[in-house]
Amino acid sequence: MANFNWRQAGTGVIVPVVAIAIWQTFSSMGWVNALVLPSPYAVLHKWFEYLLPLTPYSADSGSWLKWAFSGELLIDTFNSMYRVVVGFLVGAGLALPLGLSMGASKRVYAWLNPLMQVLRPIPPIAYIPLSILWFGLGNPPAVFLIAIGAFFPVLINTIAGVRNVDSIYLRAARNLGASQSTLFLRVMLPASVPYILSGVRIGIGTAFIVVIVAEMIAVNNGLGFRILEAREYFWSDKIIAGMISIGMLGLVIDLAVTRLNNHLLRWHRGLEN
Repeated sequence: MANFNWRQAGTGVIVPVVAIAIWQTFSSMGWVNALVLPSPYAVLHKWFEYLLPLTPYSADSGSWLKWAFSGELLIDTFNSMYRVVVGFLVGAGLALPLGLSMGASKRVYAWLNPLMQVLRPIPPIAYIPLSILWFGLGNPPAVFLIAIGAFFPVLINTIAGVRNVDSIYLRAARNLGASQSTLFLRVMLPASVPYILSGVRIGIGTAFIVVIVAEMIAVNNGLGFRILEAREYFWSDKIIAGMISIGMLGLVIDLAVTRLNNHLLRWHRGLEN
């Protein structure tokens, strides 16, 4: 299994390496404007500048560890991840019980579904003026927007998971004398877990997209803010370095969530052993 994973990962690296080689070739031959599209080497150099501390180490800097983690990239990444985690927990924490209720109860679904279907198509970006008006600037409006972005994927998938439980399981549980609460906790909820985890994965991805947009509008730090700042000064290399950082961070998050899903759903795939 380990060899297969390494082979699969190696295959996935081929296309990016070829693309970077072509990009570097075009840049070296002067076929592209360096101000518009800097070379991969220039982007890599700027990325390391973005990662490393701005000033040399001195005793006045405090501990060496604190100085080592004082680079803009690490601070911006921490701030962005903090907003993603808080916003996702708020959005998913509200969506999960609501989705379970709407999926399990036809009456609750009939009452709330029209409102959810009206609100669901509205993109989180459309809430930016209201979020600033309600919460001002800083973390609160960003968390609010991220929570909205994470809310609906978790909600919709949770509702679908509960409502799509195989009727054979429900009839079998009722025939065995299961109460409504037992039916929900022991049959409907476990059967809907794959849907819920899919919603969590989509919700985290959406939250990560929204945080970049929110940081360009409402806060003065984070990966999104740094890209916007670089645009103001025509630092194309820093813009691309920030974009690559976002992509790498998103890849790590997606891989981590996928691994967690696979671990939690071993029983679903018959891999308990």
